[in-house]
Amino acid sequence: MSSLNSNDGSLVEVIGLKKYFPARGDWFAQMLDRRQIKAVDGISFSVPTGTTLGLVGESGSGKTTTGRLIARLTKPTAGQVRYKSKDIAPVSGRQLKGLRRSVQMIFQDPSSSLNRRKTAGQIVKEPLRIHELVSKQAMESRLVELMEMVGLSHHFLNRYPHEMSGGQRQRVGIARALAVEPEFVICDEPVTALDVSIQAQILNLLMDLQDQLDLTYLFIAHDLSVVKHVSDRVAVMYLGKIVEIADTDALFSDPKHPYSRALLGAIPRPDPRAGKRMVLHGEVPSPINPPSGCRFHPRCPEQIGEICWQKEPDGITLPNGTSVACHLYADEGR
Repeated sequence: MSSLNSNDGSLVEVIGLKKYFPARGDWFAQMLDRRQIKAVDGISFSVPTGTTLGLVGESGSGKTTTGRLIARLTKPTAGQVRYKSKDIAPVSGRQLKGLRRSVQMIFQDPSSSLNRRKTAGQIVKEPLRIHELVSKQAMESRLVELMEMVGLSHHFLNRYPHEMSGGQRQRVGIARALAVEPEFVICDEPVTALDVSIQAQILNLLMDLQDQLDLTYLFIAHDLSVVKHVSDRVAVMYLGKIVEIADTDALFSDPKHPYSRALLGAIPRPDPRAGKRMVLHGEVPSPINPPSGCRFHPRCPEQIGEICWQKEPDGITLPNGTSVACHLYADEGR
């Protein structure tokens, strides 16, 4: 799948990344049943410096696991995660602590990702203290600066998470991530748990901060309308595999993979009679026993025969720069 990866000017490169989990948690059961959940199964992509790559797919596709692997919150089974051309997958100890300064994560649910027993000030102060970035004398002014950066007044420093709204809690989570001055930020569905009226505010804040601080984002979401608003390129993920990577405008105007077309067809429209939509049937297969060949073939309305069932498609780069893993385009790649 090397054609789904480009390393020109990339801050982060993912190469053949895999993460398998035991099918059962009990140690004795694992010895009896060695099946594995193939959450991420050999994906490759890159994120150029200063850009946003959107990562989309249905629940269970492996998006969040991918983010956690890049942030080294989870150790990969195989493959590489290269940050500034250095493989960070095997790092540990002091090197891993140093990596935490450069790669941060904003989590989906601010209610569960913030320590409810600590004030906002204590939450944001913690990474500053761990990395010894600010003196005791300058700590208070730095905390105020970080709160103002995310649109909160200094009064919120003394509030606990339960005393804030969902949007305010997520702003605290963003301040915590930015406290160590990272270069790469993984946004794991950062607006999914928020009211619709607040989502646009948080998205605009993230975009403004990207411009101000020269940040690079991996933006994980299942809402394609959100991804369109924030992303330069979009990677579409299905059952542990990347099936398409394209510039945002190209993906939304002319999606190549049948699964990408189905996701776009699921976006609500003002006039439901406008245009024909692709409708997916059936459930997502189990990642313990994924289908042979193309993993999407059991649900694909455009499959072309036995090759879809028997052979996993290679990643093909089309003339417009889109990379797609689908047998429909076997004769069009370069």
